[in-house]
Amino acid sequence: MIRAILWAISLALTVAGSLDAQDALNELKAKIWDAEVAQRNFAAGLPHCSELNGTNFYFYQRDRVLNLQDYRRSLDNLVMQGGFNPETRHPWTKQDAEARWVQVQKQAATDQANCAAVASLPALRKQLQDLQQRPSAPADAAKK
Repeated sequence: MIRAILWAISLALTVAGSLDAQDALNELKAKIWDAEVAQRNFAAGLPHCSELNGTNFYFYQRDRVLNLQDYRRSLDNLVMQGGFNPETRHPWTKQDAEARWVQVQKQAATDQANCAAVASLPALRKQLQDLQQRPSAPADAAKK
């Protein structure tokens, strides 16, 4: 009876260890996938990664990097001057400017994250290669 319990515990630990390793492998593959998607979707912005540090964002329509604070001042000026907002087809309002400000702040954070993900891609691929080349402990024990 005790032998059966010990065998069951040993088997459970082996399976759990195998599942943990598989989870880590799957998580790593997901990170690589995310980085590859960022690399494809953000290809135009990648040359500007040195500037995309959270204080700037990539403006795709003009293929340039814009400073958040300068952009905020421009939005405030558009509101004060009653400039035309092509999205709403009306003059800029304070609410329009606030909504756009929130949007570009998120864009700056996303751009920074995309650059970090793409920069980490070689290390992630190396880590995956190392994990795949390393024999698993349960498989080694079964071979002996």
